[in-house]
Amino acid sequence: MPIDIVVDGMGSDKAPESEIRGAILACRHLDVRVHLVGPEDILRPALRQHLASHNLQNKHLPVFIVPASEWISMDDKAAQAVRAKRDSSMRVGLKMVREGRAAAFFTAGNTGAAMATAKMVLGMLAGVHRPALATVLPTTTGSPSLLLDVGANVDSDPDNLVQFAVMGSIYAQNVLKVRHPRVGLLSIGEEDSKGNTLTHDTLPLLRALPSINFIGNVEGRDLYNGHTDVSVCDGFVGNVALKTSEGLVKLFSVLLRDSLKSTITAQVGALFSRTAFNDFKKRLDYSEYGGAPLLGVRGPCIIGHGSSNEKAIMNGIRVAAEFAQAEVNASIEAALKPPATT
Repeated sequence: MPIDIVVDGMGSDKAPESEIRGAILACRHLDVRVHLVGPEDILRPALRQHLASHNLQNKHLPVFIVPASEWISMDDKAAQAVRAKRDSSMRVGLKMVREGRAAAFFTAGNTGAAMATAKMVLGMLAGVHRPALATVLPTTTGSPSLLLDVGANVDSDPDNLVQFAVMGSIYAQNVLKVRHPRVGLLSIGEEDSKGNTLTHDTLPLLRALPSINFIGNVEGRDLYNGHTDVSVCDGFVGNVALKTSEGLVKLFSVLLRDSLKSTITAQVGALFSRTAFNDFKKRLDYSEYGGAPLLGVRGPCIIGHGSSNEKAIMNGIRVAAEFAQAEVNASIEAALKPPATT
């Protein structure tokens, strides 16, 4: 049976084009129904145009328009926009999840606004003190690696990091299908003595936690070498690591492309290596991973990159559906449920 996913139709840099194309792709290739939220006078004509251009107007694709008179732009100040724009596409979409009319929510819009709106509309899971934004990274082994928090909280305490570890481990196991995910604490060295006050205080708490497969401190290089499946840090460190990674991916792609075109011999070689180059780009392409799950709120919420293209939107819808079907939130609440008092 198709699963209902609600999509912020006005979120990305190229909205609503990317969202509409991504929704159409998702409905053609996934077992989903997509509800695009935004101004009807903008979304409906654009949807009709795209369906007609692909001869899909009579295919009865399950793409629906949900009216919302406002949207939050990338330039809006998150806290102010969340309060002022009460009929925003984010708020209307998240209300659908809260009311059970959709299983999950996806947006490629303003990250700060999406997190604040999700906390306000959905609320927090029982036992969770703060949400965490996670991201999936590629590794040399081909298996995914999860990093959290990457920006939901600039400052965190040891108890927060312990909860992030539990939530990340559950997501890796239930959605990424990693058996017994190895959880590491991101630090500046593997030795227990390395790190700052936060990592020193968090380390013994994670070691004492029987519900996760904790392997100790890990370093930045371990995010990509397959040594760990889940890496935990505060949102300041995680966001710096994520943005640095995005910059390096772009640099590597440009340098490799330029090198292949630099000489006649290289150009001939490039013709034969095009498949390998495309595979290289695919393994590093953020659009393949769909978006970052916001863990800890009472409803599956995926936040995509602002520059998401139609493929990234489709994969964001896919990840949202996988998040909902895996019943991650029920597992998180069970794991973080406070002990019964006698």
